[in-house]
Amino acid sequence: MSRSFPLASPRALRGTLAAFAGLAAAALAACQSPEPVRPAMLAELPALAEQVAAGRVTAGERQMVVAAHPLAAAAGRDILRRGGSAIDAAIAVQMVLTLVEPQSSGIGGGGYLLHYGIEDGRIDSYDGRETAPAAARTDRFLQPDGQPMPFREAMAGGRSVGVPGVLRMLELAHQDHGRLPWRDLFAAAIAHAEQGFPVSPRLSGRIAGDALLATQPTTRGYFFTPDGKPLAPGAMLRNPELARSLREIADGGADAFYRGRIAREIVDAVNAAVPQPGDITLADLAGYRPERRAALCLDYRARHVCSMGPSSSGGLAVLQILGILRQFDLAPLDPGGIDAAHLFAEASRLAFADRDRYVADPAFATIPVARLLSGDYLAMRAAEIDPTDAMDEAEPGQPSDSAQIGALPPTPPLLPELPSTSHMSIVDATGNAVSFTSSIEGPFGSHVMAAGFLLNNQLTDFAFLPASRGRATANRVEPGKRPRSSMSPTLVFDRVDGNLMAVVGSPGGANIIGYVAQALQRLIDWHQDPYTAIAAAHVINRNGATVIEASPGGEALFELLRGRGHQVQTQALESGLNVILLQDGRLYGASDPRREGVALAD
Repeated sequence: MSRSFPLASPRALRGTLAAFAGLAAAALAACQSPEPVRPAMLAELPALAEQVAAGRVTAGERQMVVAAHPLAAAAGRDILRRGGSAIDAAIAVQMVLTLVEPQSSGIGGGGYLLHYGIEDGRIDSYDGRETAPAAARTDRFLQPDGQPMPFREAMAGGRSVGVPGVLRMLELAHQDHGRLPWRDLFAAAIAHAEQGFPVSPRLSGRIAGDALLATQPTTRGYFFTPDGKPLAPGAMLRNPELARSLREIADGGADAFYRGRIAREIVDAVNAAVPQPGDITLADLAGYRPERRAALCLDYRARHVCSMGPSSSGGLAVLQILGILRQFDLAPLDPGGIDAAHLFAEASRLAFADRDRYVADPAFATIPVARLLSGDYLAMRAAEIDPTDAMDEAEPGQPSDSAQIGALPPTPPLLPELPSTSHMSIVDATGNAVSFTSSIEGPFGSHVMAAGFLLNNQLTDFAFLPASRGRATANRVEPGKRPRSSMSPTLVFDRVDGNLMAVVGSPGGANIIGYVAQALQRLIDWHQDPYTAIAAAHVINRNGATVIEASPGGEALFELLRGRGHQVQTQALESGLNVILLQDGRLYGASDPRREGVALAD
């Protein structure tokens, strides 16, 4: 079935154009790719068949859920089997993840969601990012001497907790695209919370490796045995408090969370938290509103790639990386070789320089999106890359409209970000799709529990220093502001017929940008099957050292990158990519082998 390119809905644009000036122009400029549209190349069928036979890729005929935990994915598939929509399934998945993957996401956090509607080819983009409370001040994370607090000190306790946004966002998306009754979407999570679920090896390891959990009374009582030992893999864990909260939300909608008993418990927990209390009020919770955003899109080879716009920096940075790389012919290169790694690292370095300079909550800063995604600007940035020699720290580019925010200096260097967050990719039987990334920030968030769930530490995504070089930083703490994120839920379409081709996303802090961009590059440039694309060793650059994933054969790439002038580090890079590829009328899904996710299909 042929249809026009999917565009952000008129409804999604209403109310955002004033704060997001130039976004329509950005979409137009970004679509003006300097390259011709080549025939759409797909994953090689023999490779796909081999991966399906080996169990690394799941094939489906009608519908699919790829999520970070088997119980969560099963809850989503059950909703689809009952005739539910992709949004319905996403809500069911998220409720179960709140229980079984509490270290990564939950109703105490926030997220970003893209929805593709098959009937009209429209993308609706939802921003459920947390906000700073009304009492927040710019010096929130400064010590008495004016220096930034150590990250772990800032992370634990009530000071780091932002007003959660994911439930209001999901309620809004359900009003737009839900098919089953809201209350029906909570049954699986409530049942697992009441009856108990087996602690996974990953959760057990996270508990054992997190010294802060044992220092908080609520988390110590929940995640440890009576004699103080962390819960072992396979231990049955019940959460009647969460079951009660979910039942109230199922019956009363998101108002049951943002007003009433649950809201009071959140405020009490935050204000009494140790080692440092916070300042969220009932008014902060009652006043939270999700935002509809316009999706950002860019043509890359034979594909039309759409992702999340600010307040997340992720989609913009991913598209910039692709827009820079499209100036190079990558198809002949070895996907794991030095040339591909060097070009990707340099493109990523340039995108991060722009990200750190220009991106913040669009309600508080004018972001030159149109210029940052324009074809001539990206070609100019690509020309800064020497194919044989790494640059030093990249300077941000100079978009023509940057004078509007000329008073905003670069944000100070990124604070350490720990691998957490969760992503799900869903396609329903009708053909609607959801790409949804959610998070409570660091593992176990603020380490503060309320009403059966963990609260986020997302305010540590703000710049700790409110000023740099004597001027205010773009991503400084301000009341009601959304901290900058790196979450990058992404949808990929065919440039010729507009058909949906892939649903992609990952957890991983600021590394999400590199994980998603590299997976897209492998899917599009080298036509890899979804498992190969996401299991490949990562190369990351956040405008500093080039980090390569510790993997067999990594030593050779390490030395080759050093030979081209890179400062190189080797680390474990814990992505959690969940991907669905649509090809020849079938669905092919894969979940990152670095985590515990699965792809389930019919």
